[in-house]
Amino acid sequence: MKTMKEMANLENVKPKVKRRMRWWIPIAIVALAVANVVRVRMSGDLDSMFKNMQTMLTMVVSIPLLLVWWLFLTRLRWRTRLAGLALFILGAVGLKQMARFDGSVNGSGKPRIVWKWTPRKSGNVGDFKAVTVPKEQAGIEAAIDYPGYLGGDRSGVVLGIQLERDWTSHPPQELWRQPIGLGWSAFAVSGPFAFTQEQRGENELVVCYSLASGRTIWSHTNVVRFSEPMGGDGPRATPTIVDGRVYALGATGILDCLEAATGRLIWTHDTLKENALPNLYFGKCSSPLMVDDLVVVTGGMTNSSTLLALGRQDGSPAWRAGKDEASFSSPILVTLGGRRQILSVNAASVTGHDPKDGHILWEYAWANNKWPKCAQPVVVEGDRVFLSASFNAGCVLLQVKTGADGNLSVAEVWKNRNMKSEFSNIVARGGFLYGLDDGILACVEIATGERKWKDGRYGHGQLMLADDLLLVQTEQGPVALVEASPTGYREVARLNALGAKTWNTPALAGEFLLLRNDQEAVCYKLAKRNSLVKD
Repeated sequence: MKTMKEMANLENVKPKVKRRMRWWIPIAIVALAVANVVRVRMSGDLDSMFKNMQTMLTMVVSIPLLLVWWLFLTRLRWRTRLAGLALFILGAVGLKQMARFDGSVNGSGKPRIVWKWTPRKSGNVGDFKAVTVPKEQAGIEAAIDYPGYLGGDRSGVVLGIQLERDWTSHPPQELWRQPIGLGWSAFAVSGPFAFTQEQRGENELVVCYSLASGRTIWSHTNVVRFSEPMGGDGPRATPTIVDGRVYALGATGILDCLEAATGRLIWTHDTLKENALPNLYFGKCSSPLMVDDLVVVTGGMTNSSTLLALGRQDGSPAWRAGKDEASFSSPILVTLGGRRQILSVNAASVTGHDPKDGHILWEYAWANNKWPKCAQPVVVEGDRVFLSASFNAGCVLLQVKTGADGNLSVAEVWKNRNMKSEFSNIVARGGFLYGLDDGILACVEIATGERKWKDGRYGHGQLMLADDLLLVQTEQGPVALVEASPTGYREVARLNALGAKTWNTPALAGEFLLLRNDQEAVCYKLAKRNSLVKD
């Protein structure tokens, strides 16, 4: 039996109070994180890229806060806390050992995570497999050339053809389909040949294909590989075909002039290296522009030499001009205010240049955040220029005028966020603009900037205009025909052309539609309508 003293001691011992877990802290952290993600996703002011970035940032902030709670605020024994931390570290290390980042799922910057044993894209393709070409197909060539990026004038508007709307009764005829190397280049077409750029292993290639069969006619190789985790590997620009020559700018800045018939190298220049210019983060994307006896390309990531001009015949340096970083858009030749000029969208500005010496004729500071600008400027009636970009830049319509002194000036007509194009280019028809507004097709009135409609989720793909039809290359791979009408959105046909992420622009040479991504290329013959459609 216990003594009276022992009983008294037991009465004086205070019972241990069990500390409760502070569950309200992680609940509050998770609730705030979820609320912030919902707020961001529901916001109409943010582009999808920024929405994804803020979502990931919320996760990056929330996880350390939860770890702080676990280590210092749970009231658990330190042995338990450290064991939990060890399990977290073990899981994180294990995940890192088993998974890897493999670029983006789409143009909105959503990361793609794959197992480490998933094969990496090398761009290597097998030897060409012989294709039996029907007799009636063997001698085909494009009745209308498609000589470069977005066509001859880089407007994305194809003239002289009216496509059949009913693809059920008149389905596109697949002429050939071939595996292709990496890259986001498009096709340029001249006569019986189709030209593009691609990455196969460590080799960056300019390749000439038969329009009839897809057979490789010739290829030119530069031993170089541009690699970037989000945008992917390989060349981005599209060759330009002029006077029997192919001008191709690689992702690292190598400019080649080749004989179109044979692929023979006529001259080559490493434009960035020779001018001591650093490459852009996502590589060189702009396509060479032919102006008289010059070939014009964009510069690098420095506030000088925005444009570089070389002689077309021998590649000799002609002039360097500009005071802004280059963008991912391609320069175009236009006439504004009665002056023939090179129009260039740059990292933080838009400029008009005299083709003779590159002298800046006018300048407009636009979206001075230096986020990527990819979409081409659209020149519309009345010496006006429409600009669009994603990353919260929105769109603007500019008016270029000639003053009493003969100099050009520029002013804003209107500015809003009704068209935010990331990769895709915009086309104009009948007083209206059509483009992918952050991945959704939209129509905007040129005069007022008013959005007429927005519908059809095609992702960050590409589009072109053929008469009264928009030919939309979706980011997911299929192709759609949509009426180019301000009265409403109407998709009239669809074709499962490609089966993977596609950022490459389509090429339409007469009735021949050439599509590609970083895995395969395909050529279709499209049915044409018999009668012209009136505007």
